[in-house]
Amino acid sequence: MNSPSKPGSKADRDALRQDMANAGCSLSDIAIEMRTRFRMRPREAWRHAHGWTLQEAADRITQGSARRPGESVAADASLVGKWEKWPGPSSRRPSLPVLFAMAEAFSCRVEDLLDLEDRRALPDAELRLLTLRPSTAESSDTPATASSVVAPPEPAGSNLVRLAADESATWAQWAEASNVGDIALEQLMAETQSLALDYLTSDPVALFGRTRALRDRVFALLEGHQYPRQSTDLYVAAGYLCGLLAWMSSDLGQLRDADTQGRTAWLCAELARHNNLRAWVLSTRSKVAFWDGRLRDAINFARRGATYRTTGTVAVLLACQEADAWSELGAQEEAMAALAHAEDARAAMSSEDEIGGIFACQPARQENYAAAVQLRIGRPTEALRSADNALALLAIQPVRAYGTQAQIHISQAAAHLANGEAEGALEALAPVLALPPDHRLQPVTRRLNELSTSVGRPSASGTATVGLRQAVEAFCVDSAPRHLALSPGEGSP
Repeated sequence: MNSPSKPGSKADRDALRQDMANAGCSLSDIAIEMRTRFRMRPREAWRHAHGWTLQEAADRITQGSARRPGESVAADASLVGKWEKWPGPSSRRPSLPVLFAMAEAFSCRVEDLLDLEDRRALPDAELRLLTLRPSTAESSDTPATASSVVAPPEPAGSNLVRLAADESATWAQWAEASNVGDIALEQLMAETQSLALDYLTSDPVALFGRTRALRDRVFALLEGHQYPRQSTDLYVAAGYLCGLLAWMSSDLGQLRDADTQGRTAWLCAELARHNNLRAWVLSTRSKVAFWDGRLRDAINFARRGATYRTTGTVAVLLACQEADAWSELGAQEEAMAALAHAEDARAAMSSEDEIGGIFACQPARQENYAAAVQLRIGRPTEALRSADNALALLAIQPVRAYGTQAQIHISQAAAHLANGEAEGALEALAPVLALPPDHRLQPVTRRLNELSTSVGRPSASGTATVGLRQAVEAFCVDSAPRHLALSPGEGSP
């Protein structure tokens, strides 16, 4: 047996509309009944009186606006939904051209689309304009037809002068208004900085949700209206937040999703014309490409990022990432040249990082890259020295990134193995193997698997190496990316 439909369901609306039409009721009667019975806003009630979807209404509103020269409206389903909800939350105020286009589409008067709550929320100048500009459709007690639509008389004389003044005042009021203040922008940037810093020490999945929520707040603000400089600041915040989501997605093994976030972050950086953000986004995209095996792309992203004039440590990280990709390709000279470029970039730094946290390259992080690069090009002694330096530098930092620390220890272990010291490798890996599962990110598990592969070679044997392989296998099975991959999807029971 089918469960009964909820009041206001499509079936209820369709049945009501059909019953009233059969009884000879007008569209106006149907809209009023929709409003009172289902507690709808006036504009939504008129749409349902016609039986239209949001997109069908959007198409007709767009077409209706074409009959008013200079007042064309480009509507879509999302916008119509927001216009209907106004002045409630998550809504958008329909402009006068939109209201007149709606009236044209619904074959009603503009006044029919507004209730007392709407009128209280409308600016005074727009209320005055409504009295001077009649709607394009007459109100009638019978279903409206195309023949009932008449062109309004053009204002003349003093009414025309007053209308022009009110139109200018309305536009000025819109241009002056902003949905975000400078203090709110400062708070958004402070929260972005906090998230980027917390990521160094927090569980990534929990932090992902907080970052996504803040990104959504910024996106919602950008859909409203603000001063151009405030829009720029919002694009910068959105770019860093999408970049952070890209970094997290990559660390959780979701490389395709990371690429999508990276592209959106790049769009924000371009819209803001912000060189530091451009460079950090390209650094993030280089990182994603590297772990996706697209090493040439990783190099190109890093080199492209280095072309921007930046402050802080982003130029250091870009050079390190270029060296990382060259070493994976076995290009020793290019890798060492890029490491030297990283040293030059640190010496040329002009100021602190704007965001910090994951969007910063402290000396310990730079030494971590150097250790990994030297290992790949066959310089285990230099790699061990860089890893030791990195741990010493990390020890004096106020915040220790567990991901960086784990990779440093892996480089130590690999250097010991390369020198035939399996016991030293196992000792170096002890802090890594003790990481809780939520901190076992994709770069760490990937590097451990690479280490385990080298342990499995015929030249590496003995009790220590067997124990090392078993420990690595157990570690990778119980990791954050694996937990995420095995978690139920949105549609799962």
